[in-house]
Amino acid sequence: MLLIKNGTLADPASGRLEMADLFVKGSVIAAAAPSLPADASELSRRFADKDPFSDPLRVIDARGKIVAPGLIDTHVHFRDPGFPDKETIETGAAAAKKGGFTTVVMMANTSPAVDMPHLLTQNLSKGRKTGIRVLQAAAVTKGLRGEELTDMDALAAAGAVSFTDDGFPIMDEKLLFKAMKKAAELKIPISLHEEDPAFVEGQGINDGETARRLRLFGASALAEQVLIARDGALALEAGCPLVIQHISSARSVALVRAFKALGADIHAEAAPHHFSLTEEAVVKHGTYARMNPPLRTEADRQAVIEGLRDGTIDIIATDHAPHTAAEKSVPFDGAPSGIIGLETSLALGITNLVKTGRLTLLQLLAAMTSNPAKLYRLPGGTLAVGSPADLVIFDMDGAFVAGEGGYASKSENTPFTGQRLFGRVKATVCGGKVVYED
Repeated sequence: MLLIKNGTLADPASGRLEMADLFVKGSVIAAAAPSLPADASELSRRFADKDPFSDPLRVIDARGKIVAPGLIDTHVHFRDPGFPDKETIETGAAAAKKGGFTTVVMMANTSPAVDMPHLLTQNLSKGRKTGIRVLQAAAVTKGLRGEELTDMDALAAAGAVSFTDDGFPIMDEKLLFKAMKKAAELKIPISLHEEDPAFVEGQGINDGETARRLRLFGASALAEQVLIARDGALALEAGCPLVIQHISSARSVALVRAFKALGADIHAEAAPHHFSLTEEAVVKHGTYARMNPPLRTEADRQAVIEGLRDGTIDIIATDHAPHTAAEKSVPFDGAPSGIIGLETSLALGITNLVKTGRLTLLQLLAAMTSNPAKLYRLPGGTLAVGSPADLVIFDMDGAFVAGEGGYASKSENTPFTGQRLFGRVKATVCGGKVVYED
């Protein structure tokens, strides 16, 4: 049993933001009230029904801290199977716990790709041993080649929570439309990496002033926009839940906003690096600021923030993408794209969005808890009595230096190392068990 005393409960699902105690019995939230007794026998009389409590009571004093639903990240790469030198399900989960996440969804672009039920169930089995909810997205096409659909029915039955060829755009419109109609039938989101190769001369950097100054070929924002325009129209016709992954440009945000107005079941995720940095970060951080889609202009960054503020973008997802130091220690155009993000995501949101007044705390938490839980039909995302006791306790004003003392992830490829951030995670609770403490 767990009693969290004196914290400020922040529940975006209900709009609740007030000081209260939270009592966890077993794996669920049993009560929330202004004051609950920190005495096992008294709690037993109030909540044990006929039988007295047999488990010991642990009390956590959360005075001055925020108690929120456990964070949910619907876009992570744990590199399992195929790339254990970058990350494993175990080390990825450790990074998630340290960042306050109780649920993550792994992408399918592993080696082999997660395109068959037995591969999916193997990963789910590994995930169940980590102490948090490690879930799996399945591939849309076999081998991520964009040529033949996977058995989406079988993958859904095996436990897939979404379908995606993340890392690879699906260029065959008829094939994608068929997949969208199946996703609509299954009521499972299809998430798309929108990057038309026709408008990508070089990956990892925006086709703009910074790329020209560094004499690099870049990726135009048009690469993202043309596929969002195409796929928004397809999803509107198919009636499927569509997620635009790691949205990065102003016109892309405007396109999603327009398709929402037309009635499409369209959603978008923003990565913390896209609301925190611009293409100028490549000058300072080199390959550690190389990612797909790339960091873009200040106008694009501001549009992403405005999309989060007005609800056009309804999910914050890290696109946690570990790479080894050796892989990143090469010339820019030869390095892989992507950065780690689980251990800095909440703090970047608090530092760059909440403390700057661009989002309220509940708006930030909605994008990191209740919104993804609702869209992907996941447990958690709320502090309602009877819901899973998946929680994060953090200090809004608690400052820390990113990377100080090392990362729980196996990799450290991030431009945020050394940056002073606010929003230190003090504890992560999943299914009523404390899985991380600072």
